Amino acid sequence: MQVSKAMSSEVKIASPDQSIRDAARLMAQLDYGCLPVGEDDHLVGMITDRDIAVRAVAAGKSLKTPIREIMSREVMYCFEDAEVDEVAQNMADIKVRRLAVLDHGKRLVGIVSLGDIALTEGADRAASALCGISQPGGDHSQSAASA
Repeated sequence: MQVSKAMSSEVKIASPDQSIRDAARLMAQLDYGCLPVGEDDHLVGMITDRDIAVRAVAAGKSLKTPIREIMSREVMYCFEDAEVDEVAQNMADIKVRRLAVLDHGKRLVGIVSLGDIALTEGADRAASALCGISQPGGDHSQSAASA
């Protein structure tokens, strides 16, 4: 199955100049765990609920802190026509729970999450990805030392 059949296509894009409070409110309102961050029609980062908790709240930052100060700048993504099994394995390898989904013009068309994979491909595929994601370490690990 292609990612386009599993992804969430209703995506809101945050501005890097918005406050983390605005981002958290939008996530709460929409029941999202992450928001892509865009500027000048380009993706410039991703912000997750965990980024807010670890990189802002735990570090004592103000609710007015701009998203750009705590967002992940490296946007991990897949293409909409990629196979879900391959994407799930990639998520396990790079240890992320969500990926931006792009078309081949590199335009954002959705977000695919571990939950989306569980709902469309079943618990086994999602569990396998989660095992890889949950291994300690990796480039996207967040700890108080790296915050």
